[in-house]
Amino acid sequence: MLEFFPFKKNIPFMSWGKVTTAISLLTFLFAIWALWDKGLNLGVDFTGGTVMEVRTSQPADLPAIRTVLENAGLTEVSVQTFGTSRDVLIRLPNKGESNAAETSNRVMTALAATNPGLELKRVDFVGPQVGKELYDNGALALLVVAFGIMAYLAIRFEWRFAVAGMLANMHDIVIILGVFAFFQWEFTLTVLAGVLAILGYSVNESVVVFDRIRENIRKMRGATIPHIIDDAITRTMSRTIITHGSTQLMVLSMFFFGGEALHNFALALTIGIMFGIYSSVLVASPLLLMFGVKREHFIKQVEKKEEAVV
Repeated sequence: MLEFFPFKKNIPFMSWGKVTTAISLLTFLFAIWALWDKGLNLGVDFTGGTVMEVRTSQPADLPAIRTVLENAGLTEVSVQTFGTSRDVLIRLPNKGESNAAETSNRVMTALAATNPGLELKRVDFVGPQVGKELYDNGALALLVVAFGIMAYLAIRFEWRFAVAGMLANMHDIVIILGVFAFFQWEFTLTVLAGVLAILGYSVNESVVVFDRIRENIRKMRGATIPHIIDDAITRTMSRTIITHGSTQLMVLSMFFFGGEALHNFALALTIGIMFGIYSSVLVASPLLLMFGVKREHFIKQVEKKEEAVV
């Protein structure tokens, strides 16, 4: 196999297992605390509110539009470009008894003075009940994907690998949610899509490492399990650097040049990619040792047939 980053000696990852597991546990507990104490800053998609699409005559000045709306008493507003630099998407949460028509009229009145030629393209209202259904369906999607991945790993490998891989993946998801809760970044449907993408992305890395471990167990007959795992991770490091490096370059292009619409989506992917590498190498693999994986779990015992007595 071609390796752009060859490693001649095995890196002793498993000798650091206790330290890396402790770091993971502390990070995980921090994320749980952030979710419990601060909670997610749910966007209009989940809480309900008014979504407007307007078109300006000139490329939109987003900071100026936010300032105008805030001065008009429309706080907690989200303003981002949508498609072109002239198309602007405005999201406002539910406030008081005002409906979508009243809210859109206030927005258009406030912007008309500083944006001549402003055109209203559409107005949508997301009710609280619809937002709650989206939130519940999103949580259900996470659970279904998680159990599906766990079943796949159990069938392809062995139950210890399934549990280790699922714990590592949930470690990534909880940390992403915890970071968003701690910094109070807006959590929208696009961010949820990023979280679901990370579930599949992270498990792919775990499968590559697990597959190499299983192969080494059958080939390296005299080696210990920690040495087998170290060799598997070291041999896949070149592939890991290339895969995650190229993926992160694409995500960074969305982060810097994708506008506000893709900003938090790319942010969730960036956090997930970083912790996905960490969890696949330094969380899932030490968990295999904790669960007591052995060579016998992959080598089928040959049953001795009794010879017929003449």
